[in-house]
Amino acid sequence: MHVLVTGAAGFIGSFVTQRLLDRGDTVTGFDNLNSYYDPTLKQARLTRLGASKGFDFIRGDLADMGTLKQVFQERKPRRVIHLAAQAGVRHSLSHPEDYVQTNLVGTANVLECCRQGEVEHLTYASTSSVYGLNRRMPFSTHDPADHPAQFYAATKRATELMAHSYSNLFQLPTTGLRFFTVYGPWGRPDMALFKFTKAILAGEPIEVYNFGNHTRDFTYVEDIAEGVVRASDRVAVPDPTFDSQSPKAQTSSAPWRLYNIGGGQSVPLMHYIALLERCLGRTATITMLPMQAGDLPETRADSDDLARDLGFKPSTSVEVGVDRFVRWYRDYYKV
Repeated sequence: MHVLVTGAAGFIGSFVTQRLLDRGDTVTGFDNLNSYYDPTLKQARLTRLGASKGFDFIRGDLADMGTLKQVFQERKPRRVIHLAAQAGVRHSLSHPEDYVQTNLVGTANVLECCRQGEVEHLTYASTSSVYGLNRRMPFSTHDPADHPAQFYAATKRATELMAHSYSNLFQLPTTGLRFFTVYGPWGRPDMALFKFTKAILAGEPIEVYNFGNHTRDFTYVEDIAEGVVRASDRVAVPDPTFDSQSPKAQTSSAPWRLYNIGGGQSVPLMHYIALLERCLGRTATITMLPMQAGDLPETRADSDDLARDLGFKPSTSVEVGVDRFVRWYRDYYKV
């Protein structure tokens, strides 16, 4: 089928696009190739995708409704996978306007184009950050997510609610996916694993927040991509058991659904760093720092609904995933 993938030049978007191409789908990629991080890395991802039949790419901004409408009118995608977003918790502390334009305005435009284009199913990226001040572990889509700890999370939670309104008003099937600490080859330079690897190889200290007491549900990027494609294939439908007197947080009387995608294990950050040191054959010089504003001390996903409905749960261990990242980094940067 023909699938439109927004953020196709991004970290997760490039893996999702490749997964679709490998199974024979036709994919139109859409991305603005902004300079939030090195655009040459984004271009290198596109070059890889361009080697596959069935892929074409359009450079554009989601906030530009005219361009987006034209793409939908000309390409007529059957399904849309919306992964484009302004990412990064710390960037949102100083540049909230970037998140308004991309995450809010951009998503609103995607929803409206999907409605007008009679798209069969919209699958979109959310984040574990939406759980915010909730400290109940594991994080579950059955629990409320109404207390975001920072603006990035607030915009992503807003996209979930915006999608619900379109599902309810226009019967547009939408599925939101809350990703948990994605890592792996071709990752973003602002991510911890990337920054740590670069610094350690350069003999520079790494900054570790919360004095090293963080734990994270690290999820390998290919597991994420598999979950995204499977979710796209399962078109959201109304929940026949939904009770408006006691509403569920993860389903609706509208064709709307939420899933976590995470492995379900909290890995101590210091263990993650130790694995990286082993793979690099170097010892890190660590600068311990306090918790940063808006950060979460722990994440762990309850992905039981994902396993039940999609027959899949992330399973790549951090030992395997970190090693694959280091091998890619050394090869890509010729280190």
